[in-house]
Amino acid sequence: MGYVAIIKIATITKMKHKWLLLVLAAVCVSRVLAQNDRLQRAVRNKDGILKIKEEGFFDGEDDDGDEPVTLSAEAIQIVQAPDLSGGPSDEEDNGELEADEELPEEATPETTEAPKELSPEEIKANELFNNAWAMLNATRPNKKVAYNLLQSAADLGHVRAQAKLGWAYLLGSPFEQNITKAVEIFQELAQQGDPDSQLGLGFLYASGLGVQASQSKALLYYTFAALGKNTFAQMALGYRYWVGVSVTSSCEMALNHYRQVANSVAEEVSLSGGAAVQRVRLLDEMETPGYNSGILDNDLMEYYQLLAEKGDVQAQVGLGQLHYQGGRGVQQDPQRALHYFLQAADAGNPVAMAFLGKIYLEGSDLVKQDNDTAYKYFKKAADLGNPVGQSGLGLMYLHGKGVNKDYTMAQKYFTMAADQGWVDGQLQLGNMYFSGLGVRKDYKLANKYFSLASQSGHVLAFYNLAQMHAAGTGMMRSCPTAVELFKNVAERGKWGEKLMEAHNHYREGRVDESFVTYAFLAELGYEVAQSNAAFILDRDEVELFPTNESLVRALRYWGRAAAQGSGTAQVKLGDYHYYGLGTPVDYEAAAAHYRLASDQQNNAQAMFNLGYMHEQGLGMSQDMHLAKRCYDLAAETSPDAKVPVTLALMKLSLVFGLNYFQEGGWQDWILLLQIDRALGPNWDLYLISCLVAALALLVYLRRPPQP
Repeated sequence: MGYVAIIKIATITKMKHKWLLLVLAAVCVSRVLAQNDRLQRAVRNKDGILKIKEEGFFDGEDDDGDEPVTLSAEAIQIVQAPDLSGGPSDEEDNGELEADEELPEEATPETTEAPKELSPEEIKANELFNNAWAMLNATRPNKKVAYNLLQSAADLGHVRAQAKLGWAYLLGSPFEQNITKAVEIFQELAQQGDPDSQLGLGFLYASGLGVQASQSKALLYYTFAALGKNTFAQMALGYRYWVGVSVTSSCEMALNHYRQVANSVAEEVSLSGGAAVQRVRLLDEMETPGYNSGILDNDLMEYYQLLAEKGDVQAQVGLGQLHYQGGRGVQQDPQRALHYFLQAADAGNPVAMAFLGKIYLEGSDLVKQDNDTAYKYFKKAADLGNPVGQSGLGLMYLHGKGVNKDYTMAQKYFTMAADQGWVDGQLQLGNMYFSGLGVRKDYKLANKYFSLASQSGHVLAFYNLAQMHAAGTGMMRSCPTAVELFKNVAERGKWGEKLMEAHNHYREGRVDESFVTYAFLAELGYEVAQSNAAFILDRDEVELFPTNESLVRALRYWGRAAAQGSGTAQVKLGDYHYYGLGTPVDYEAAAAHYRLASDQQNNAQAMFNLGYMHEQGLGMSQDMHLAKRCYDLAAETSPDAKVPVTLALMKLSLVFGLNYFQEGGWQDWILLLQIDRALGPNWDLYLISCLVAALALLVYLRRPPQP
């Protein structure tokens, strides 16, 4: 049933039966979301974007919980218009499988309108916005100049520029954080149907920042932003449907949303495999001595740079790879990578030669693409047996870049690289067997090579496996497995860099900015962001909420992180129920969380806590033997637990002794006194003599045989 039909029904009934419109709207929205982005009718206003009516959002009271909610039909105002979205891009394959996608049917407008002629101000605003956007997405972005251009475009009425400024005020980068101003911008633009602003309001209502928390309003705005092709909204909905946050859990709905996000990530993956997402846990960084976050500090970077300038080839290669791939606190920079690789290649290093081939094969805004130079470096590296060079040559033969397309040669070089364990060779072999490029189609072999490549963390390997599990290609279909894999891919998008941005804010003392960024990423389903947001609230460092709300909010974030398999978060949930933090004291609930962390994540702290609760009989029957077993398991699991476990066992021994005397053990001591009287005061010497004799006999019996 289409949206126009809903509007006609509403007109016929003259809104006397609003419940009917509610049911029809809910069914229609549900069907749109379930169609794997195949909108049969584009639901847009005259500018080609979705529009939300601000009044009469919901039936019933606002909520801020995670229970499923129902949208009111009066929340949705829809005007029919043709689909203005473009078709799929014609970019070359970079290793991902082609999803079976259908183009949306063309919606036929009732009247044909001439294209709107842009005013000089609109043309200027578009130009300013495009320049700013290109500058922000450059390898070395100039945020200050870019946001000045965005401000100029916004002053001319450019909606997307205004929305970007709203996000800058919300996240506190590069402007000073001003959530009130962000709310004003989002509310105004959301009424005009801007997806970025709808996303912003969805996040604000979900987190209760600047507005009254309401999960139902959050769901509404996320839904319309997702229909407006907003990637973040699709990701947020994918997470909500996957774990059941304010909606009924649905694997298929989660699969639909995560697949769309993963498609966009896969399209952007470069030969470098994408930038590494640095997941630093603030709790571990603070509580664990010697915790290695993987981030290189400035002193260490300067040391490596000094070695490289002095001619250390390994330092040159290491710095080249670091700048090429990004990660560990270092931004991707092909030009700097080129600088270090050229130095190492001149010294005859085959790894540097191979990576030079990758840089020239792909090209960037800083390094011009050059097939001939790429082939030269790949060939030199391959002749020296380097798998990166072999895989590069295979890629050139596979796509006919600078050479004639030759699947046989491509397979030869990919096989040589894969036999040495190189991830790109494994990935491309899997792609050849899946698509039947120069070989017979073999889904089992494709699955084998994709699985091998996924063990090295290649994002396209996860993506291809997800496609196979989602469609049941060469295996039994598994929606849960496909969702997990698509979620993995989605979380490797460029927006993962926000995790490092939030971490840097926290280290700089900008706690509110750090929290808001973590909270936004938590809405997208990043478990580490959920844990870090909970950690900041747990320490009561945020000034955005009243003090008495911090622990309640922290409890919710810990709960979401625990639901995604975080043992630390599961222990924190136990602690909150044990001590009554943000929730009433509940020893049984605390024990249940500790048991989950112990059984599922093998968490030593949870084992120790269970031992103490068994010892004290809190939330369970008192059992000294089970207490000792839990303490012993904690010591076996983690060396750090040995000292507290030793102290706990000493205490437990005293308890055993007291119980022993209370249960009549004093009678055994009377028996010992009678033995003392029978053997005299030196009975202990007799016992020691017997033990020494037994030890001597044991040594004699275990002596080596004489030749």
